[in-house]
Amino acid sequence: MSDETSLGPGREFDLVRVMMSRWGDRARGIGDDATVLSVPTGEQLVVSTDASLEDVHFRRAWLAPAEIGWRATAAALSDLAAMAATPLGILIALTLSERWLDDLGELAEGIAESASAAGASIVGGDLTRGEQLAITITVLGSTAAPMRRDGAHPGDILWVTGQLGGPALAIAAWNEGRQPTPEARARFARPVPRIREAQWLARAGASAGIDISDGLGGDAAHLAAASGVRIAIDADALPRAPGADVSTAQRSGEEYELLVTTRSPLDAAAFQREFNLSLTRIGTVEQGDPGVDLLIGGERVASPTGYDHFSP
Repeated sequence: MSDETSLGPGREFDLVRVMMSRWGDRARGIGDDATVLSVPTGEQLVVSTDASLEDVHFRRAWLAPAEIGWRATAAALSDLAAMAATPLGILIALTLSERWLDDLGELAEGIAESASAAGASIVGGDLTRGEQLAITITVLGSTAAPMRRDGAHPGDILWVTGQLGGPALAIAAWNEGRQPTPEARARFARPVPRIREAQWLARAGASAGIDISDGLGGDAAHLAAASGVRIAIDADALPRAPGADVSTAQRSGEEYELLVTTRSPLDAAAFQREFNLSLTRIGTVEQGDPGVDLLIGGERVASPTGYDHFSP
């Protein structure tokens, strides 16, 4: 990795040095115009980009700067989990306003902690000035067999990891002027990309998968559309966070849990022992027009749609 003093003079590079002082050996290859990564033999490169924007994905009053950095990075890394890929590195495009300059070190620390927890190095990025904080993370990973959205077939079983509803409960509390419970706040502030869990599920025979960022109903619809199938979700089976009802669990976004399908039953108890995380059978894949139905008390109703940044 380039030494901090080799970056050259100027305020922009002074800010880069602030971040590098927090990153230490968690960053590598910083200082050149681009980075060079090696992909393991027999594997494919997996790349995704995710943006986290102030007052869209979070509010400054809700989170500490380090939590904002962690959360933005975890959200991007979750896209690698959705593909059952192993992280190789991340690139950070950071837009800062003057009022965020004093918090840059803590933001950088949160980014580094999240990347390090997933086994990814920081390998480059860009720094610009703007009116609001924006953190855009590009993640690079590899896998020999990507877990895709288009592999579900009629007769498959639908599973979800973890419990749902915590992030929605936290946002509702903040919007009402209350403090969320510690559990709900943690689910929003420090989500965990299910990297190792996804690889376990892929090895166990997952036929399709997606991470839950737009809400269970919305992301199940994405999976159904990609696979050309209909999905039926049993409302009574949904694993819910403390205090969450079925509606909250169904619509809560930014969960970063995994929704997968398999042709055969999985050993949920073994999954629980391995990761200290639940794995719950919540529905089935059926023949029919692509879409999602929610089964409530024996009645079949259309599932609510997921979050859309450009909906009215």
